[in-house]
Amino acid sequence: MDEDNTNQVENKNAMADALNSVHDVKVGDIVKGEILAIDDDKQLIVGIQGTGVEGVVPVKELASQPVADINEVAKVGDVLDLVVISTIGKDKENGSYLLSKRRLEARKVWSEIQDKFNAGENITAPVTEVVKGGLVVDAGVRGFIPASMIQDHFVDDLNAYKGKELELKIIEIEPSENRLILSHRAIVEAAKAEQREQVLATLKAGDTVEGTVARLTSFGAFVDLGGIDGLVHVSEISFERVEKPSDVLKVGQKVTVKVLSVDADRERISLSIKATLPEPWTGIEEKAPAGSVLEGTVKRLTTFGAFVEVFPGVEGLVHISQISHQHIATPNEVLSEGEDVKVKVLEVNPDAHRLALSIKALTPKPSSEENHSAPKAETNHYQDNNSSYQDNDDGGFTLGDLIGDELKHSTDNDQK
Repeated sequence: MDEDNTNQVENKNAMADALNSVHDVKVGDIVKGEILAIDDDKQLIVGIQGTGVEGVVPVKELASQPVADINEVAKVGDVLDLVVISTIGKDKENGSYLLSKRRLEARKVWSEIQDKFNAGENITAPVTEVVKGGLVVDAGVRGFIPASMIQDHFVDDLNAYKGKELELKIIEIEPSENRLILSHRAIVEAAKAEQREQVLATLKAGDTVEGTVARLTSFGAFVDLGGIDGLVHVSEISFERVEKPSDVLKVGQKVTVKVLSVDADRERISLSIKATLPEPWTGIEEKAPAGSVLEGTVKRLTTFGAFVEVFPGVEGLVHISQISHQHIATPNEVLSEGEDVKVKVLEVNPDAHRLALSIKALTPKPSSEENHSAPKAETNHYQDNNSSYQDNDDGGFTLGDLIGDELKHSTDNDQK
């Protein structure tokens, strides 16, 4: 065979090999492409290695994020891993295939996310966009967090999350439909559950801890101790009488509380703010000695007298007989709750938390008043928050104890 014939045979074989290799390139194949040129900064012209044909990579198929300048991410001579998306035109011999780097990377990401989902692992991703109904994140592929899965409470402003990186639980994954549903709420709830277990395991009655007011109700305040709430009953907020917790506390306020009891099985913790405060009756003999004059506020009116608060958490009783020189049937004839009054201390019993007070002792006795005998003592039973007052109780104040020398002095003058 002469040389010309030999060359012709070799050329035919080479063409046949090239044609065979072209047919080997199929949609979905992963190939390597060498960048031959950058066309108008809009696409790459690549040679598919081992095939002798060319393909095109549009700029939008280069990366998952928009590319501002194609020359910053690619240059002639670079070799890229690409996936064949489709064919372009009918001339496969000269070739043209639409190729993508972005989709190949996404395929790898989907595979990694699927592995993490199967293993029960979480992922971390930044929030890139706020859309109707939730948040969009970049997890290498587009992920979506429904609004109900962002937090364990209602989120008013979703824009506050834009740009933040969140730990996320994979709820649903479907690569064929590019669907990835994620939840940050599940992460928050799991963290709080762990904190709750730790708090219940370590907290005990008598401990003093810091907390944050989480919720206010009519009966008390729920304080967050770090993953679990404890209840401060309204009676344990202050030594002063508190009508509504919202009058003295605010949501978000930092407070110091004492643990009264812990029920780990029912996950209930009873707390007290009052128990961390100074006892208001401490030093009362120095603050309110017998004979001293104090200013106070009428807190409660009963049939037998008026309770007057002279210091925060310290109330004393003005017996009905010590309200006025004139005879009155009920205290509310001359006093009103909330009224500011001056009182004289008749007697102090710090152990029993009792003060006997008088308003009458600070007012002049009318000259026309003629009383020939002291008013007959009536047996009354009444109770304060901390202790009981009882006229005929040997351990408490009798009427004579309540009135003391003031009544005796007044009676002696009347009989002269």
